[in-house]
Amino acid sequence: MLDGTNLYALDIGGVSFVKACGGPCTEGCVTLAWIGEGFWALGDSKRPDAEPLRFTSEELAVAGIDPARFGLKI
Repeated sequence: MLDGTNLYALDIGGVSFVKACGGPCTEGCVTLAWIGEGFWALGDSKRPDAEPLRFTSEELAVAGIDPARFGLKI
């Protein structure tokens, strides 16, 4: 079981990212995907080839990022 210290070991090749925009989606939007129990990948729609950052649910909460805004449940 992962404890949040090795999130980059998770294979995220088949996950589906959901986009949330703070304004017009002509600008960059944040993408979020659930990658495991309590683990998330956060990407940037302007840089789809960049490696997404990975976070625990607790880290997302501290950063003020709510998966519900993306239509996702914790």
